[in-house]
Amino acid sequence: MPRLLAIDYGAKRTGIAVTDPLQIIATALETVRTHDLLEFLKKYSEREAVEAFIIGMPKRLDNTESDNAARVHTFIKLLKKSFPDIPVHTHDERFTSSMALQSMIAGGSKKSDRREKGNIDKISATIILQSFMESRR
Repeated sequence: MPRLLAIDYGAKRTGIAVTDPLQIIATALETVRTHDLLEFLKKYSEREAVEAFIIGMPKRLDNTESDNAARVHTFIKLLKKSFPDIPVHTHDERFTSSMALQSMIAGGSKKSDRREKGNIDKISATIILQSFMESRR
């Protein structure tokens, strides 16, 4: 069974998470520099079957899209052009960064690990993916 792949898109870094082949558990995969993201996704999709991409959509508290949403929409267009056979879904990413930090604290992560923004990005992607999977059940 193909995997779901979630993307927490950022201006500099992007967090990536994937499901297991049975699509039961979301796991942090990697944090990549955003300008290397499409190349990373191409290489990954050559090794692993991807059923769909789930992109975190940045929104404000009033449910309107944030300023960063324009970057995300631009990336989605590139993603659809590069992977025309793989569906792209968006999912609300509000509070995922703070939830990621809280889960790192709860998990006993060292302060130095919590300061590494790349760790927060890939955990945020995991939270986006887990939330998306729960919304489909």
